[in-house]
Amino acid sequence: MQEQLMEQLKTGAIGLDKAKNIPMPPTFTDKQQERAYLKSRLAAAFRLFALYGYDDGLAGHITARDPIEPDTFWVNPVGLHFSRIKASDLVRLDHDGNLVEGESLVNTAAFMIHSRIHATYPLINAVAHSHSPAGRAWSTQGRPLEPLTQDSCVFFEKHDVLNVFEGVVHDQSEGETIASKIGDDNIALILQNHGLLTVGKDVDSAVSLYVQFENACATQLRLEGAGSTQLIPAEIARKTRQFTGSDLVVWGNFQPMYQVIESTQPDFME
Repeated sequence: MQEQLMEQLKTGAIGLDKAKNIPMPPTFTDKQQERAYLKSRLAAAFRLFALYGYDDGLAGHITARDPIEPDTFWVNPVGLHFSRIKASDLVRLDHDGNLVEGESLVNTAAFMIHSRIHATYPLINAVAHSHSPAGRAWSTQGRPLEPLTQDSCVFFEKHDVLNVFEGVVHDQSEGETIASKIGDDNIALILQNHGLLTVGKDVDSAVSLYVQFENACATQLRLEGAGSTQLIPAEIARKTRQFTGSDLVVWGNFQPMYQVIESTQPDFME
């Protein structure tokens, strides 16, 4: 795995022959240590969402599959503002909705949406969903994003639209419909008249993709009606995606964001 990541890095960084501190996703031999790390990254992700203005009352949730009991996942308690979430506040559910760890209530939609994705796709370890401003606005269009910029190429042929809105997700069948739109290839989903959703192999990846997805929606909204917008040709968009959408780059995009939270709000680790 590390060898594959190094190959990806060679195409986007200079000085590998002398660099000593090359950022790489961590590996663990101690599962308890891995769980603690995962919870801290998840708590930091909520702080980041608050910093970026992705919080919206009781809406929005990010989940992470537990490394010890993979049929369970960690999620935020309902009613606690993202900017106040700590690792110790997170609660753990199984795929049947049983509270395995923690004593707080959980948003029903969080369970209905996220549990179906985690249960269906074993390789998806994190799911991010919110009603962020640009994503919520773009979702009313009911159509996918176009390859307008280098950044939006990450999602070219890798996202879909759920072209139906039936109200707040309170039924398992609705969660299954959302999961079916992710499929084995899509990394992101536009929920019409609702918001955005992204998935990843880890918290860092799902969250960095969400930030990029929101930004891509904001860009397209600004350019709507411009008239002379030039789309990136499909073959170039795919070529660009091979690098910008690679595992290492997607994971790496979260690291500077995490550093901001770590340096300014260290209490998230508590």
